[in-house]
Amino acid sequence: MKQTLLLLLGIIFCNANAKSTSGLPDPLNSKPLTVYTLTVFDQVLFYDGYAATVTAPPPPADVIRHRNDLYARKLTDEQLQAFGPQLIMNVTVKASCDNYDRIGNVNLAFVPKGATTYSPNDVQRIELGRFITPFMNKNVSPNQVPYTFNVSNAARIFKDPSITAIYDIWVELEIFGVPYAAQTQISGCAGRNDVFFGTLEFVSETDIIDTDGINYILPLSFKKDLNNYSASGTDVIGQTVRTINFNLPTTVSDASFYLITSNHGANAGGEEYNRRYHYIYLDNSQVSVYRPGSPTCEPFRMYNTQANGIYGATPRTNAEWQSFSNWCPGDVIPIRQISLGNLAAGPHSFKITVPDAQFVDQQGYIPVSLYFQGTLATPLNTIESSRNTFSLFPNPSNNEVNIQSDSEITGTLIYNVLGQEILRSNAGNPIILNAIPNGVYMVKVLFADGGTATKQVIKN
Repeated sequence: MKQTLLLLLGIIFCNANAKSTSGLPDPLNSKPLTVYTLTVFDQVLFYDGYAATVTAPPPPADVIRHRNDLYARKLTDEQLQAFGPQLIMNVTVKASCDNYDRIGNVNLAFVPKGATTYSPNDVQRIELGRFITPFMNKNVSPNQVPYTFNVSNAARIFKDPSITAIYDIWVELEIFGVPYAAQTQISGCAGRNDVFFGTLEFVSETDIIDTDGINYILPLSFKKDLNNYSASGTDVIGQTVRTINFNLPTTVSDASFYLITSNHGANAGGEEYNRRYHYIYLDNSQVSVYRPGSPTCEPFRMYNTQANGIYGATPRTNAEWQSFSNWCPGDVIPIRQISLGNLAAGPHSFKITVPDAQFVDQQGYIPVSLYFQGTLATPLNTIESSRNTFSLFPNPSNNEVNIQSDSEITGTLIYNVLGQEILRSNAGNPIILNAIPNGVYMVKVLFADGGTATKQVIKN
């Protein structure tokens, strides 16, 4: 059954690959900083993304192969607590039998505590980082490419007790590839279905003190395609626009959107080769505008050891790169942090629009990943007015939950992970939960004197 991530989310494995080292200087006191490095995946081998999931050889111990293009591993509580507030994520992709540019990404999955496996489509996930593989010939050096991301905001997720008390955090490494061209073009690849090796590590300075306050995170979109030709891809057919409505149960300070987009469509005139302005709105007010694409892709030419039409045989000028490339094979896709300041409780909306996008022949797409993160003054699950308090029992509950309070109750509201109201009652007891999926929700109680109070409820 579909699991939902708790509305309040405050926002790697004990093995031989996890280590602490010292030696980085602290500019304030000249003492070496302690650095913790955790290798989550060590050269896991990916296979043909279109083929049936490979069962032999099995994946490494403690690693789940969900699909040929998707691995997952759970982080232990000890590993989560070992990280400091600054966090670097390093990914290394090594060539096997796919010599084309493919998309890859790193995700976090929030899985019910204690589960030994999960279905990716049935849990809440956020995308931490995205990258594009180069055109690589495994027989030519260099045959691997590094990617580095600053994901310090994710350290707040790892150490948030409102998440870790109820969910295990799993890290996913996803790299889609197919071997068909390499089987005929690359020596040693005939008949093979393995495509890339992937390595993922987190690196953190653990001596730094976290002073960011109480974390709040709200997942809003996970790799959902944006286009102008399908009902699932746009608000309005013929326009490239998507609006996501959400509700904040309390004021969130220092808030930001974390947004990842990349334009795809390699057909003639496709979106992959046309730089378009992207406009971002909060509550219908523009808060950001950007045009994807690097000034030049030349720094990544060295990793493109397979001849291809993107890089060509000779270097291109900056102007030539800027005339057609939305991203560079061999580079990361930017994580765009859009600062919003302080946002009040209540309904809000995010909107992205790419008005010049054409999607020739109804081909191409823009995968959009988005989450909202900020800081709370007090934990959301203990917010109560001074006049009114209440408790919920049983909690967790299977079918219904009772409210106990000394104050008169006039109604209750239940919100899901997106801050959407999903259940309303004008009566107090009991709250019937039969109609909603298992997961964690927020119950807002309305009192006769006009006060309100909010608590978490868990539906089993």
